[in-house]
Amino acid sequence: MRIDLHTHTRASDGTQTPRELVHAAKAAGLDVLAITDHDSPAGWAEATDAALETGLTLVRGMEISTRMTDGPGVHLLAYLPDPTYPPLVEGLRLVLEGRDDRVPAILERLREHGVDLGEADVRRLAGGPAAVGRPHIADAMVAAGVVRDRDEAFAEWLGWGGKAWVRRYAAPLESMITTVAEAGGATVVAHPWGRADHGPDGGPLGEAGLARLRDLGLAGLEVDHQDHGPRERETLRAIARNLDLVVTGSSDHHGAGKVDHDLGCNTTAPAELDRLLERAAAASAASGRETPEVVRP
Repeated sequence: MRIDLHTHTRASDGTQTPRELVHAAKAAGLDVLAITDHDSPAGWAEATDAALETGLTLVRGMEISTRMTDGPGVHLLAYLPDPTYPPLVEGLRLVLEGRDDRVPAILERLREHGVDLGEADVRRLAGGPAAVGRPHIADAMVAAGVVRDRDEAFAEWLGWGGKAWVRRYAAPLESMITTVAEAGGATVVAHPWGRADHGPDGGPLGEAGLARLRDLGLAGLEVDHQDHGPRERETLRAIARNLDLVVTGSSDHHGAGKVDHDLGCNTTAPAELDRLLERAAAASAASGRETPEVVRP
């Protein structure tokens, strides 16, 4: 069984519709797919219909932009939460507003460097996601001939320290882990050592920091990811074992928006998916809320 638990569609910053993504996953030989658009369940309904059409098992989730208290940004995968839970709705609203509010500030920075793009250019290419963000600005830069691709846009302009870098709001990580649990979902830290300020030599997401997050309700770690080399994967797997955290693997697929992130390039073991779903079921029961079920053919 081939399982990919982290993918994106045009509902956030992917380049495929939810239906196209599901059909592509089926064609790639996947059996189980999670749709985890940034900060929104907007693609769930279309993906559900496509999963039923294709016979693919679908896990509904999202990737929430968070920040550690007095620390760096962390992406938090949330699986099967009730998307109507008011504190979660409010938390996501603030994050999405932060994404939208950053767009004009970035465009002003770009203009200071002679790159003249308008919000209309960006939004036209974005195709109506829950919020417009840096990947959509990168696409507008590609269309204008400023850069070759998204990677170059982020490396030189839009990433941390780039010429047009602008910080935005992110939800507090610690409270968001609790909020997702209260919404009946299970959380996994996405690509925990994929940033320069995280890694096997310590830092806020070293074993001690991850133990603290586990005590708040964190369910797992995304170990097998393209941003992790063999050393990082081996060490993260040992930490997950020590802390009794679920180990996941996934592509972080964005369609044409990311190279070397093909569907199924990393996968999750079936036993680990079972553990993740058990933790989501326990959170759902404890919350007393009506939570999404796994869509099974």
